[in-house]
Amino acid sequence: MNPRTSVVIVGGGIAGLAAAWELSGASRGPTTSTPRIELVEASSHCGGALRRAQFAGRTVDLGPDGFLARRPEALTLAHELGLDDELVPISASGASIWLKGTLEELPTGLALGVPTSAKSLRTLKGLTWSSRWPAWRDEHAPRKMEVTDDVSIGAILRRKLGSELTYQLIEPMVGGIQAGRVDELSAQAVFPALFAAAQRGGSLMKSLRADAGSGASAGVNAQRILGPLFMTLRSGVASLAEELVRQLQERGVVVRCDAAVSAIRPTPSSVYPWEVDTDDTATGASAIILATPAPTAGRLTSALDGELSDLASVNSAGAAMVTFAFAATDTTLPPTGTGILIPLATAWNDDIMMTTAVTFLDRKWEHLRREGEVLLRAHVGRIDDRRCEALSDEALVERVRDELATVLGRVGAPLAARVQRWPQGLPQYYVGHTQLVARARRALAPYAIRLAGSSYDGVGIPASIGSGRHAASEVLALLDAASTP
Repeated sequence: MNPRTSVVIVGGGIAGLAAAWELSGASRGPTTSTPRIELVEASSHCGGALRRAQFAGRTVDLGPDGFLARRPEALTLAHELGLDDELVPISASGASIWLKGTLEELPTGLALGVPTSAKSLRTLKGLTWSSRWPAWRDEHAPRKMEVTDDVSIGAILRRKLGSELTYQLIEPMVGGIQAGRVDELSAQAVFPALFAAAQRGGSLMKSLRADAGSGASAGVNAQRILGPLFMTLRSGVASLAEELVRQLQERGVVVRCDAAVSAIRPTPSSVYPWEVDTDDTATGASAIILATPAPTAGRLTSALDGELSDLASVNSAGAAMVTFAFAATDTTLPPTGTGILIPLATAWNDDIMMTTAVTFLDRKWEHLRREGEVLLRAHVGRIDDRRCEALSDEALVERVRDELATVLGRVGAPLAARVQRWPQGLPQYYVGHTQLVARARRALAPYAIRLAGSSYDGVGIPASIGSGRHAASEVLALLDAASTP
């Protein structure tokens, strides 16, 4: 009798869990042909950055607090898990930016922070006339720029829209999402719409405006036709991962935490072609999905092909989030919007601000509101700013609270505060990232090993889910082909 096929997933973040879900039959459930599935996670917790905790009488996420709803992967998975009643749409829109000592409302019509018309910049008093001029020029006499191969986001923006707009207005959003620097991040991998617009030539803003749709009612129409831009779960985004683990275990998937994989190796004489080793186990595998950070995947596979050692070059940025509850009577917020962006190198006292963004959690998500309180989160740290790592939690809370007092004008003593650190939170997609990942996948193509996760196909929750499910679909196809006479 042939042994039952076996798939080992290395890495228990949302990509690895989504891969296990797909392997186990997804919404259809397991069948007699479903392989044995084992998921191995090095830490004590599955879900990666999806974690939650009780804070100030609420359940709050310690990692991402929502997900992009215009991509289908997270919503589809929530539906398949039976979590439709838990889904909550974002309840506010808009944001502000701290420019030269003043809070200003961000203009509408931005494409990931990039303005799509020069006219929209007139309301931003913190921008100089000389910074607005390149935007006018881009609409009327755009600079030429030949883009064939991958290039940094910053190179495109500086050429087309000038340095001040790039660093004061656009970097806080697009760089902040990745916790990286626009002069290092790949346009092709991080901002493909910008890359495509630059390749087309002509006005960058007009091209982005055409992609997004124009007109005063565009946002209203998008909301009506496509649904809300962002969503969360009433019990926290982390409940998505927790429910996944529960249902996977019900299906017979073996979920092992505190089990770091030390090696994967071919075993030609065994009934299984691969073996996955931890300190105290050796598991036979017909196929393997590596849903780990890229450097870990590179370490485990570099002996198969030298190209795979390049995965070690995928760096990750550390960051921290400080969540506060304040008395509403002691704290002044902007009248509208879900948060504030703070440009890099913003002066503060005799230093530079550590806070890069502020999210008004109880404005963003209606179920987090409490009478008489304000719930907000400050984001700290970038790829090249690790100052927060040198501070204790108490010192970081004090520093960030003082910075908030500068930005907001009035902030009382916290009713509660919590620091969550993510030392390796966000992979950095440097120029050439798409090509690096393609080379790694070509090198693994002859083997029953696939890559999945935020190191490869996008850092957001929907992208990670899609990456895991796609890898699982490929593995199922390999297993099916191997079993066909």
